Amino acid sequence: MKEYKYKMLISYDGTNYSGWQVQKNNSTIQGSIENILSKILRKNIKIIAAGRTDAKVHALEQVAHFSYNKKLDLKKVLFSLNSLISNDIRIKQIIEVDSNFHARFSAKSKIYRYHIFFKDIQDPFSRMYSYKPDFKFEIDLLKKASLYFLGTHNFSSFANKQYTGSALNNPIKTIKRIDIKKKKNEIILEFEADGFLYKMVRNIVGTLLDVANGKTPLDNVEKIIKAKDRKKASKPAEPQGLFLVKVIY
Repeated sequence: MKEYKYKMLISYDGTNYSGWQVQKNNSTIQGSIENILSKILRKNIKIIAAGRTDAKVHALEQVAHFSYNKKLDLKKVLFSLNSLISNDIRIKQIIEVDSNFHARFSAKSKIYRYHIFFKDIQDPFSRMYSYKPDFKFEIDLLKKASLYFLGTHNFSSFANKQYTGSALNNPIKTIKRIDIKKKKNEIILEFEADGFLYKMVRNIVGTLLDVANGKTPLDNVEKIIKAKDRKKASKPAEPQGLFLVKVIY
C-alpha cells in the first residue's frame, strides 16, 4: 500500500510544555499534536521533527513530517488540527512532500534566536520569552567572545552531559553566523548552523554571558572549545529566551 508523506510547519509557545519529545506523564508538543492528529485520522500517527526543543523553549517555525496511507484533504486536516489543539500550538501549514523528505536529515541548517532582557525592570509580558540576567554585562565583550564559535568545531564542551554519548557520535558542527543586535530592551543573538547538539545554544549563551560580565576571561573561550569537556563551559542560559526560528532545506 502506498504511503504518502506530509510536512508540517508548527509554531508554539513552549511555556507550559516539558519540551518537544513525548514523555510519559508530561505534556509535550509532539505528544499533543500526535494525540489530536491520531484522533482526526483514526490511526496511530507518529511525527518526526527537525529537532527537539527543551522545556519552555519556543518555536516560530518547527518542521515535522508524518506518513499516512491515504491522500489527505490537507485544508480540512489543517482546520481540524487547529480547532482541536491547544491555542499555544498552531499548525501553520501541511503539504505533501516527496517520500525521500525527512524533517531532520534533509535539513541543511537551522536558525535559533536567544533573547536577553537588559533593562533594570522587566515588564511582566516579556518574562516568559526572554532571560533577564541578574548581573551587568558588556555587549562588546559578548560580540568579541562570539567570534570564537564561528566556523567548524568540536562542540562537545557545549553538549548537555546526559546526552554526551549521542553528542560524541557527531559533535562537529559548523556555525555559519552569530548576529548580535540591540533592539529596544533586548539583546538578540541569532545563530545559524548546520546542526546543534542538545542544549548547545543555551550552553554557548551561558558562556558568552560569563565572558561579558567578567567571570570568564575572553581568551579562555578558545581553551573551553578545545577542551571538549562540558565541565569547562558555563551553565546553560535559561530556556524561556530561546526560539527555534527556521529550518532550511
